[in-house]
Amino acid sequence: MEKTPSTAPVPAPRDGVPPGAIKAVPLRHWGRWVSAVAVVALLAALVLAFVNANVNWDVVGEYLTYDTIVEGAAKTLWITLLSMLIGVVLGMLLAVMRLSDNPVLSSVAWGYIWFFRGTPVLVQLFLWFNLSFVFETLNLGFYKDEMNDVMTPFLAALLGLGLNEAAYMAEIARAGILSVDHGQTEAAHALGMNGGKTMRRIVLPQAMRVIIPPTGNEFINMLKTSSLVYAINYTELFRAQDTISSRNLAVMELLLVATVWYLILTTVFSIGQYYLERHYAKGSDRAQPPTPLQRVRAQLGSFRTKSRVGGVTV
Repeated sequence: MEKTPSTAPVPAPRDGVPPGAIKAVPLRHWGRWVSAVAVVALLAALVLAFVNANVNWDVVGEYLTYDTIVEGAAKTLWITLLSMLIGVVLGMLLAVMRLSDNPVLSSVAWGYIWFFRGTPVLVQLFLWFNLSFVFETLNLGFYKDEMNDVMTPFLAALLGLGLNEAAYMAEIARAGILSVDHGQTEAAHALGMNGGKTMRRIVLPQAMRVIIPPTGNEFINMLKTSSLVYAINYTELFRAQDTISSRNLAVMELLLVATVWYLILTTVFSIGQYYLERHYAKGSDRAQPPTPLQRVRAQLGSFRTKSRVGGVTV
């Protein structure tokens, strides 16, 4: 038979003698400290391995600002921006077509997404670069030229990256549009707005809260995927370091140079993505997340703040 625990009466304080102060004992999380020490030890071992490796760090520092490397980084950024622009604009159009009641538009959009998401981007780059095997000349009536002269490495890279990205952006935009309550569209139609104005003024501004975060991730992913265009002889960052390392045989040093540049570019745009997400999150029910500067201030303020429990500082 289970016994109920007995509750002893709390003795009343003696006259004139205040009750004893409560002594708060913080809970110790030993597992957190052990895991933190293990992670720091692994990171230290990794850093030490690179420091003691046969890497000429002077060469790394020298080539970080080398003209060919800087130009390659600029071309990487340029091809990423243009490809992403094509992907976003065409992706939005494909998303609207996919949601259209017109079966032809919907089928064409579905087929486009099916093809470009179902084949590797490297294969698509080579297909565009070798398009002259299918079309020897480009004849638009007002313009005619050899396809080999038209399909330069830059144009092949732009088409390969941009059209591939459009397929992914179409699904992201479609998910964002579907996330907006259908009642918003019905209310806009009741006010006399047509389909196009409803999409531009009502649906898309609300859908941006869902579209922006994955779009930022796609941009950062595109920045790294652009390294594949070295295979079709477009001299971006990765090909620039590969060309230099093939001459001076400083393979690891130049790979580290490219790594630093990719990290710089992705970090800058990650910060931009963060503030863009904050902008489009305005008006939502959720509170605005603190900025990194606000987090630092909060952490510094927590050290100065003294919590009191029962009049005793803990």
